[in-house]
Amino acid sequence: MASLESYLAGKREAVERALDRLLPPADTPPERLHEAMRYSVFSGGKRLRPILAIAAYELAGGEGDAVMAPACASEIVHTYSLIHDDLPAMDDDDLRRGRPTCHKAYGEGLAILAGDGLLTLAFAIVLGEDALSHERRNAVLRELASANGPSGMVGGQAADLEGERSAPTLGSVEFIHTHKTALPIEAAVAIGALSAGAGEDALAALRTYGRAIGLAFQIADDLLDERGTEDEMGKAVGKDRGRGKQTYPAVVGLDKAEERARGLTDEALAALERFGGEAWPLREIARFIVNRRN
Repeated sequence: MASLESYLAGKREAVERALDRLLPPADTPPERLHEAMRYSVFSGGKRLRPILAIAAYELAGGEGDAVMAPACASEIVHTYSLIHDDLPAMDDDDLRRGRPTCHKAYGEGLAILAGDGLLTLAFAIVLGEDALSHERRNAVLRELASANGPSGMVGGQAADLEGERSAPTLGSVEFIHTHKTALPIEAAVAIGALSAGAGEDALAALRTYGRAIGLAFQIADDLLDERGTEDEMGKAVGKDRGRGKQTYPAVVGLDKAEERARGLTDEALAALERFGGEAWPLREIARFIVNRRN
């Protein structure tokens, strides 16, 4: 069995090659728009979402590269969300992964358009994947739209903004974190399973896994904002508390937030029991999420 490090490195390399192929070249008019899109996509991300999609696809019996376009689409939608999240009207961040955010490098107007361009491109990429059947393409598109629209990530972002005006509660934090982060990560796992034609039971188990690690991922982010350094995170830290953000540490404290993240990891691992040893990459990713340093 390969190590998680080598597994992630190999999958990340394949995703990078696919993203480079799927995105318009930087010299395609309008050049500066495409430069901004590529600047944000190729900014050194972990590629967690596409790797989860690929791992779920393989676990569900998928063969070949039919999952790569949907997997990359999930990463492209994620990048759009980060561009917009960094804007002055949202979280107002100057750094992302250790370098200037898109609006700092290209201006606010072009950053907004770069995000818009990535969001719409993601759906075009899935529609253009002929290796998937019509039914599987439709299922992937529904998943991508539902998890990232007003009933998912966008709704979570809206609640996050509104939450800055009120004291955090456990219910409000759960709603924000579930919609803003957990549902899109669950969707990445589900997209892989749907691309492979997974059965209902397998899909349900993988959804449980995806939602649990998605929520654990956001709690880990909350903890890193409290405990991490700017060098580790590649962005400013301590901003959540300063802006009155709705976070787990703000409601239950650091120790109980960490306990909740580890409990969610246990839930995710339990959901994978039915798959046996073949699910080892997903198991190790779940553990990695709560132990990461950035």
